[in-house]
Amino acid sequence: MTAPPSATAPTILSARGEDFALLARLLQLYLHDFSEHTGWDVDEHGLFHYAWLDAYRHEAGRHAYVFRVGGPTAGFALVREAERIHMAEFFVLRKYRRAGVGLAAARLLLEAHVGPWSITQLATNPEATSFWRRAIPVPFEETVQADGTVEQRFTIDRH
Repeated sequence: MTAPPSATAPTILSARGEDFALLARLLQLYLHDFSEHTGWDVDEHGLFHYAWLDAYRHEAGRHAYVFRVGGPTAGFALVREAERIHMAEFFVLRKYRRAGVGLAAARLLLEAHVGPWSITQLATNPEATSFWRRAIPVPFEETVQADGTVEQRFTIDRH
């Protein structure tokens, strides 16, 4: 998957083999950023834990992606397919934020997975909600769930 050519157009690659070590390191940055909203702490070794990364390597219906701009890594996404397709995690390195990288990457990923989608954000993270409202390229329903999350539901059709 690639976006139209530009200085900040990301290339989205399916994670393979050694990419999972990269994803584990990027997850530390993501979970650090996210801890502002969750209150999570690092362990005694200074690490955050993400229990599901290995599932993205081995389980059907789970897809891990790495974003690159030119050669450098710019972010990642973890997508889970069940009765709906769910953006489990989505992260863009700070250097690439507000440059269109996240928006382009999100739209490429959404279009790559045809079907009914659900994307959730914590209500305490209005920047994420604002981002997804812009990124979703089709009409969507938005609800605030009892657990304190904001959810957008929509369907991506085959072009």
